Amino acid sequence: MDTKGIEDMLSVLRTTAAQAAGKTADAAASPAGGPDFAQVLKQSIDKVNATQVEAHGMAEKLAAGDTSQNLHEVMIALQTASISFQEMVQVRNKLVTAYQEVMNMQV
Repeated sequence: MDTKGIEDMLSVLRTTAAQAAGKTADAAASPAGGPDFAQVLKQSIDKVNATQVEAHGMAEKLAAGDTSQNLHEVMIALQTASISFQEMVQVRNKLVTAYQEVMNMQV
């Protein structure tokens, strides 16, 4: 599993929380020249979407009688798509929780 995108998102959240607490961005130890948060999030969502589209395409071919599709490969692809979607939902939940915590900070 690629955790670089998640680490980048957490870094951005830490920087935002530090700025809201009155600290400088340097104190939050954000990586210099790091990727844009929105870009990382969009790439992650696009990757999950591509996994789901591929898995559903494989399942449709198998259902249509395409003999080049193996049942076990289709099932593995569908499970991979399902797990990656569940992971994305959990990351979203953590981001919402972090956002709510930042918004509830006293200024």
